[in-house]
Amino acid sequence: MSSGKCDLCEKVLLFGRNIRHKHSGRWERKAPKTSRKFRPNVQSKKMIIDGKLQRINICTRCIRTQMKKIILAN
Repeated sequence: MSSGKCDLCEKVLLFGRNIRHKHSGRWERKAPKTSRKFRPNVQSKKMIIDGKLQRINICTRCIRTQMKKIILAN
């Protein structure tokens, strides 16, 4: 398993709230709120950096961006 941080864009774990929407009466007052984690989709991938093949932790958004840069370069 890879680390929870992207090596290129520094995207990391974020915290937020999860609201269960009860469908009985005035849910605004009754809806329980719990903490949740927003984890970035980080993959461990081999990429060529400075002419060397290196394994880095990279988020899927950065993978898409890198593929577009490669396609435009060719």
